[in-house]
Amino acid sequence: MQQFFSYTVSGMGTAAIYAIAAAGLVLTYTTTGVFNFAHGATSMLGAFTYWQMRFAWHLPAPVALVLCLGVLAPLFGMLLERGVMRYLDGTSETTKVVTTISLMLGLLGLSLWIWNPSASRPFPRFWEGEVLTVGGVRIPYHVVATLAITGFVAIVLWLMLKRTRFGVSMRAVVDDRSLVALNGARPHVISMASWSVGTVLAAMAGVLIAPSLKLSALPLTLLVVNAYAAAVMGKLKSLPLTFVGALVLGLGTEYLRGYQGSLRISQKLMPGFLASVPVVILLVVLVVGRSPLRGQTITRVRETVQRPTWAGSTGMGAGIVLIAALLSDVLPRTDLFTLGRIWGLGIIALSLIPVVGFGGHLSLCQMSFAGVGMVMVQHLGGGGSPLALIAAAAVPAVLGMIVAIPSFRLSGIYFALSTAAFAVLMDRWIFLLPRFRFLGMDWDIFNGGSLDLRRTRFFGLSTEGNRAFFVYGAVAFALVSVAVVAIRRSNYGQRLIALKDSPAACATLGMNIKVAKLGVFAVSAGLAGLGGALYGQGMQSATTESVQFLSSLTLLMVMVVAGLNSPGAALFAGVFLGFGLNNVIFGKLADLVPDRLGWAEGFFDKMGTNTLIVVGLAGLSLGRHPDGFVATRLRPRWDQILARPHALLGIGGTLGVAYTARVSGLIGNWPFAIVTLVVLVFVPRV
Repeated sequence: MQQFFSYTVSGMGTAAIYAIAAAGLVLTYTTTGVFNFAHGATSMLGAFTYWQMRFAWHLPAPVALVLCLGVLAPLFGMLLERGVMRYLDGTSETTKVVTTISLMLGLLGLSLWIWNPSASRPFPRFWEGEVLTVGGVRIPYHVVATLAITGFVAIVLWLMLKRTRFGVSMRAVVDDRSLVALNGARPHVISMASWSVGTVLAAMAGVLIAPSLKLSALPLTLLVVNAYAAAVMGKLKSLPLTFVGALVLGLGTEYLRGYQGSLRISQKLMPGFLASVPVVILLVVLVVGRSPLRGQTITRVRETVQRPTWAGSTGMGAGIVLIAALLSDVLPRTDLFTLGRIWGLGIIALSLIPVVGFGGHLSLCQMSFAGVGMVMVQHLGGGGSPLALIAAAAVPAVLGMIVAIPSFRLSGIYFALSTAAFAVLMDRWIFLLPRFRFLGMDWDIFNGGSLDLRRTRFFGLSTEGNRAFFVYGAVAFALVSVAVVAIRRSNYGQRLIALKDSPAACATLGMNIKVAKLGVFAVSAGLAGLGGALYGQGMQSATTESVQFLSSLTLLMVMVVAGLNSPGAALFAGVFLGFGLNNVIFGKLADLVPDRLGWAEGFFDKMGTNTLIVVGLAGLSLGRHPDGFVATRLRPRWDQILARPHALLGIGGTLGVAYTARVSGLIGNWPFAIVTLVVLVFVPRV
């Protein structure tokens, strides 16, 4: 019995921290309509800031707490609302979610820049070593303080939202800002206050939970994923139910961890399963809840879904293959090996267009489907068999239909959370499973952490060489991009757009909504699996880190910034993430800086190695340009170029001269790359 009480105390301490974190999520969503995926990153930043002031600068704990939670956290919330969130009015839920994802990535990158991730940072508990003994159970003062703080936060938030005029105004702002303003309130000030309180709660949770973990940026950032289940138990609006959910989550996890030895489950499976318990609970709550959970509905948005032309799409595909064939003759093999992965990543990015761009279903697990595609190729394509590519698309397609089933009763942010839970489950458990036997075969999913993938052979033609694989990848990307355009132009594509705009109207007209959803998820997951197969073959050795949940978020963020409905955006995403375009550009800028400007060189080096900051900063502009820069900036200008044959001939002639000069050795790779970039990107702007 004493052991049970010990587990209960430990679980209640964890539950209290989950409750504070989940309360911040619920408060922000209830009062602003934005589900803040950056809540965990804010917790992480709060923990690091407190550590810096308390243990690096040796400020007294009360002073550090006041500065961190009383000054910096609310100030950060106000700046966040004023600089980013205010511009999200009239945008879709996808744009809102991706904006907070970009903030999460930016804060994660900022922390890695400021605090060396390889350094050790001890973070002792408050009142370290002091305990309260009750009935033979030792309760650390830190846990007692956490429980007291949680109770205080619960009472204050409930009274503020239910018993004060300001709290009622906070809840009313999300429904009708104009009506709130007509009643004498100031909507922007109210939203600013909501974000300030939310960031204070996030930072508080980070400071309280950091002593229980190693002070590391990524684990702290993703830890709040565990609190999603508690927030969803409260349906993102009820604080009492949210606190009950946190209690169930904390106690359930601790009891399972404590009594795992008595369970009739292989102990090899338990470590990954225990880490996945919070997301399993999240999935169960989402799928088995009593009533359907619907995200917020916006009747008018600023995004548009343009209908691509056959001429432009086939022209782009042919141009990609032609340029790839030409580059394969001038680039060294090492560069071709690095560039080979852009096509697989590009196809995974293309897989987002049908499900998110056309269908409006926010999928946060595309890299998980890609990981399944890699596993299929590794286990079935040992001899380079093309049949492995079929399995790499078919198995994720079936898995995609299973993931789509919750969409029958979930929509908006709730369905996005179900896909996030699936991705985290794959990361923490499925991809890390030990060797097992299934269908008469031995399976070791990621072979202890990595996969060695053979490249495919087609009718005796091998793609093992870097040049052959580079051209083969370009052909595959071009074909898939044309297929995506064909979906958009087909009757099925039109139905997806209509379903995105008004599911009720589609149901009234007799459309089978469930079949449409299953179909688009099957297509999207199948393309992601195929892209994952090519991505893994491009790297030839793939690890679980390459298909993590964070990778799915980064890819989605880049696609939305570039233009979620454009195949050209997928090409940009593949080049940016696969080739490390950020590292190349800033690395060259660092080389050009004079020696006397060492600080500038260091800045460019940091920016080059920290892609997360660049990606995060780019995503924060989504509120101003929700359609992405490819759709709003590049495509209209290229449409004008294609309508003028003499301009198109001039661009082709310039590229031909540059290519001839490169082949003849008159210029090197970098001058050729710069000329190509200027001609393809900047000349159409003129």
